[in-house]
Amino acid sequence: MSDYAVVNPATGESVKEYPTISDAGLEDAIGAADSAFHGWSRNTSVAERAAIIQRVADLHVERREELADIIIREMGKPREQALGEIDFCADIYGFYAERAEQLLADEEIELLAGDGTATVRKSAMGPLIGIMPWNFPYYQVARFAGPNLIVGNPILLKPAPQCPESAEAIQKMMSDAGMPAEAYQTILATNDQIADAIADPRVRGVSLTGSERAGAAVAEVAGRNLKKVVLELGGSDPFIVLGSDDLEEAIQAATDARLDNTGQSCNAAKRFIITDELYDGFLSGFAAKMGEVQPGDPTSDETAIGPLSSSVAAERLQDQLDRAVAQGAEVVVGGERNGNFFPVTVLAGVNKENDAYREEFFGPVATVYRVSGEEEAIELANDTPFGLGSYVFSNDPEQARRVADQLDTGMVFVNGVGLDGAELPFGGVKRSGFGRELGIYGIQEFVNKKLIRIQK
Repeated sequence: MSDYAVVNPATGESVKEYPTISDAGLEDAIGAADSAFHGWSRNTSVAERAAIIQRVADLHVERREELADIIIREMGKPREQALGEIDFCADIYGFYAERAEQLLADEEIELLAGDGTATVRKSAMGPLIGIMPWNFPYYQVARFAGPNLIVGNPILLKPAPQCPESAEAIQKMMSDAGMPAEAYQTILATNDQIADAIADPRVRGVSLTGSERAGAAVAEVAGRNLKKVVLELGGSDPFIVLGSDDLEEAIQAATDARLDNTGQSCNAAKRFIITDELYDGFLSGFAAKMGEVQPGDPTSDETAIGPLSSSVAAERLQDQLDRAVAQGAEVVVGGERNGNFFPVTVLAGVNKENDAYREEFFGPVATVYRVSGEEEAIELANDTPFGLGSYVFSNDPEQARRVADQLDTGMVFVNGVGLDGAELPFGGVKRSGFGRELGIYGIQEFVNKKLIRIQK
């Protein structure tokens, strides 16, 4: 089988294989991207590039049904969520297109001494490599490619091996929107080829969304070659309940936060940290609510969770769960795996000696912890190698702010879930990576902030 192939995780059907790019083809792609940097990037205005990206946004809306069908086949995303992902992409492309000139405008610096002017001008850095995951095949590309193409950075986009069809669909939208072929290129490359491409002096930076292992490997090559890197890696986000005027509402939010994308989201809530006085009520309600959700046909509008993305993903998650139970975790809700369809599972009794205490469960498995109060909740929340997002539920606004300030994460959401937006920066700390995507900060990662100082 080719490195790049669509295998429907719901049925096991091998849909289509795609050839890996040749070394000569990759060399040509890098050369074309470099030519785009010296030509297209410098000979077009921000407004002209933004107009193309706005058309890309429009095409996501126009083709949303067929785009959804593709990722349902590729990675098993439930239809309603697939359509939601595509709509969010349109919002992201549109956000940057509408605000491009404002976000990339010159900045005048007030001089402390001397006369004349000092200006920071934002311009393209050069060709970038984007290494994308399988869990959000369109969204991950949108938040990387949208702003960088407006900046004028040509893109070499490596999709996940199981998502070549969605990558092909994005490539077609870029072309149909008027993007020059050399400015946005899909490269179905091997890991070794990507390492060589990162080292190429014509490539100026790399952005990866993926696993810790992949992030470390890319960062090592990039560091050796002095290349700018943005890494968005794993997460084991805490969901802290310190108080609630409506415990049922908090339980529903917890369920939604754990099961989005069949639990296969880096910033999903995964560890539920509950104070003593709320623990019993939360655990019983959470277990009941989670237990109501059963994996189903991802093509159905009624399905809340589908299959895991592949047999490898299902086997990996099963191994984690088996080890957790063998090491003392209690299964409060669970069931038998049926191929790639994984049962919703709630674990309690996980302690520091259990592997599950430190691992990220990438699927519909939640761990619930009891703590004595605010201080212990913060300590437990921060006792992880990850630091992506976090959630705090409290009916005391001062407490919520105080806890948010002490959480060692890149994002904190208070009294709500699903609060992401195109305008809000996304990223983490510690082993969850570094750099930001989306919002103002996302468009500034791969920008040459050039100082122009003029003396009168």
